[in-house]
Amino acid sequence: MDNVSRRAFLKVPAAAATIAAPAILQSQSPGSELRVAFVGVGNRGSYLLRHMLRVPGVKVVAVCDILEDRAKAAADQVSKAGGSAQTYTDYRKMLDSRKDIDAVVAATPDWTHKDVYISILEVGKDLYGEKPLALNVADGKMIVNAAKSARGLFQVGFQLRHDPARNAAENFIHSGGIGEVLMCHGMRHGGDLPRNIPWYFDKEKSGDIVVDQGIHILDLFTWAIGSHPERVMGSGGTDLFVNVPAGRTVMDNYNLIFEYPGGVRVNFSHHYFDPPGFTGIKERVFGSKGAIDLITGKWQPRESREAIQLDIPNQGKDSTYMAMEAFADSVRNRKKPINNIDSAYVSMIVPLMGTKAIYEKRIVTWNEMIA
Repeated sequence: MDNVSRRAFLKVPAAAATIAAPAILQSQSPGSELRVAFVGVGNRGSYLLRHMLRVPGVKVVAVCDILEDRAKAAADQVSKAGGSAQTYTDYRKMLDSRKDIDAVVAATPDWTHKDVYISILEVGKDLYGEKPLALNVADGKMIVNAAKSARGLFQVGFQLRHDPARNAAENFIHSGGIGEVLMCHGMRHGGDLPRNIPWYFDKEKSGDIVVDQGIHILDLFTWAIGSHPERVMGSGGTDLFVNVPAGRTVMDNYNLIFEYPGGVRVNFSHHYFDPPGFTGIKERVFGSKGAIDLITGKWQPRESREAIQLDIPNQGKDSTYMAMEAFADSVRNRKKPINNIDSAYVSMIVPLMGTKAIYEKRIVTWNEMIA
């Protein structure tokens, strides 16, 4: 998303916008052992940990969760992989006592991101933090400020950018392979969210399903287009899982239409009552020369009936593993991640725009979101 970050649309406070990338100043010798800590080792965090333990040259030295049994389970996971990790229930105490930590992977619930991320960045650690950046623009700007002035680099958890097929497809788009991008069409149709994670169903804690879940596909489309949307319209609600589970405040379906500069549009449908195997997930980008399927890395020229399979480096590798490996590589070699603070800020605002349009039943613009 480098072409996006070069444009002056972030409109974060001037202090953040004018600071060059100090993260590159901190050094980590290539090939040296990377000492990593984990904050939040529940559902997503334990999955990230499992993959990070497979990355060569990484040593997980500490794990933290407010639930002691989860921290212990994570430490056991490290032990089974041949390592040893100290357990904590307070990430601030961990950061204060373990000066040997090089980098932190944080996978705490969405509403906690601002406090957790800023605390980690302020002590100079490299950070991998799960999406979304924040649940509102004000908090997002605060995190951007912290990241711009921090010694450590910040990779945000849009792991689908590292999925081999999707990454190859995006590179093909950016090289001009499909010509001028005209439209994107996406669907995320499946079953409901895991009922054993209550905060998923509280829109005050998750930002609702556009922000917590739909954000992944919207991020891929924004990356493909290379700009931010100018306006959005949408409709959605809860039609099947009314008060299921009890107290539910998040939707179970919605549809959005985004308009980007130059008339490029994104059509996105997302619901949780899809029969098994009926529609599923679709991510397609249409251009002047043809269209490409991001999930498979196949593109279809407009002038041919034969689809062309792209060459896909690392084909078959898990996107989360690839994201963990990329983070370790970025830390060692001081490389700007492809899912960096600038792209993550844009990809936070996009679903916030959509959610606002649905709730308020009106067209919402980019400019009003960042004002």
